[in-house]
Amino acid sequence: MKRLVASLLVLLAAQPLLAVEVRLVPGAGALAAAVAAASPGDALILPPGLYSGPAVIDRPLTLRGTPDAVIDGGGQGSVLTLTAPDVTIEGLTIRHSGGNNQEIDSGVRILKGADRARILGNVLTDNLHGIDIHGGRDALVSANRIVGRQNPHMIDRGNGIYVWNSPGAVVEKNDIRFGRDGIFANTSKKDIFRGNLFRDLRFAIHYMYTHDSEVSGNISIGNHLGFAIMYSNRVTAHDNLSLVDRSHGLMLNSANDGEFYGNLVRGGAEKCTFIYDANKNLIYGNRFDGCAIGIHFTAGSARNVLTGNSFVGNRNQVKYVGTRDIEWSFNGRGNYWSDNAAFDLNGDGLADSPYRPNDLMDHILWSQPAAALLTGAPAVQLIRWSQSNFPATLPGGVVDSHPLMAPIEIAVPPAIAAMEAEVAGRWQKEQGNDTDTDALEGH
Repeated sequence: MKRLVASLLVLLAAQPLLAVEVRLVPGAGALAAAVAAASPGDALILPPGLYSGPAVIDRPLTLRGTPDAVIDGGGQGSVLTLTAPDVTIEGLTIRHSGGNNQEIDSGVRILKGADRARILGNVLTDNLHGIDIHGGRDALVSANRIVGRQNPHMIDRGNGIYVWNSPGAVVEKNDIRFGRDGIFANTSKKDIFRGNLFRDLRFAIHYMYTHDSEVSGNISIGNHLGFAIMYSNRVTAHDNLSLVDRSHGLMLNSANDGEFYGNLVRGGAEKCTFIYDANKNLIYGNRFDGCAIGIHFTAGSARNVLTGNSFVGNRNQVKYVGTRDIEWSFNGRGNYWSDNAAFDLNGDGLADSPYRPNDLMDHILWSQPAAALLTGAPAVQLIRWSQSNFPATLPGGVVDSHPLMAPIEIAVPPAIAAMEAEVAGRWQKEQGNDTDTDALEGH
């Protein structure tokens, strides 16, 4: 009993005894003065009006208001910097940070020790970076609208949300537009990014050295690249949409032991998915639709399982150059190929013969692009006819021993389909005028 009483006394001592709501009066210096006078646990209520920043939140507080309550950083540093744990910023407009990328000037900056920050339902505009989670653990960034800057060169812009070494971050239901990358995660782990909308960016989500994390239910529309998982292990990415993205919908670069399923890429990307030096991944139940290349598979990627995917209407279904066969089916179930003129005589949903999505001429064309001039030549057609009738002459490549007869369907909500339609054909129209033609440049 004595131990119980002592524990309760310690717990009570740790709680703020006189937490109150403090209603501010707009004006220069009002926010900084209110923070300096507040006790831990207080809630600062910001009525509509203009409040000057920058401000440092150095104790557990709640800042709450409406979008008509505007905190303006005056173009200097980060508008709000959080250094204490258990801070909540809710319902405000936060704008006009500085432009120093080395200092990571941001609308909201969450530093090491500022654990369990809650950034909820805010509007962040004209900031270099929208929100920077820079060492704070277990942050929640939810339902914010972030409108980034539109410098002519994307590389000079900041990210919507930047996550660095911040385990346990949950970033969900945010609407992020313009800027460089929607979410850039670097050197972190055990983070969840779900249900976010990304438009008019370089990368929607850009992972670097971020392990044991989840990317789910996100929507990328009209970006240079959708979802890039790079140098990251044990990542799960599922039920994401990449619509009218330019270069890649889903890219796995040195990503290992991950699980990728239920994703849709469509709308004319150069490559629906690019797998480069990625190993031991489960890739299943995805739909890759209408790209120049359905999947580009290269650089020694090994021990990946591909099953139940649908490759629909891609100009080239698979780009793979190798000297050995790799099997793309698992437990008697392969993938759907829209250009596979197959039969299913026993009605089991599987084609009656294996399928090879590329042949010797594909290998030649990929390694010697100038040979494309000979595509219609009789000699080329004879080679392809010979390979289709004498499979033993085929080089190494992808083999699907149990191709599916029907594709999977992944629904796109009507409101999202309308956004997709607005940017259809964007990259053809902007070709030659874009100042950042390589999505990977300076990543």
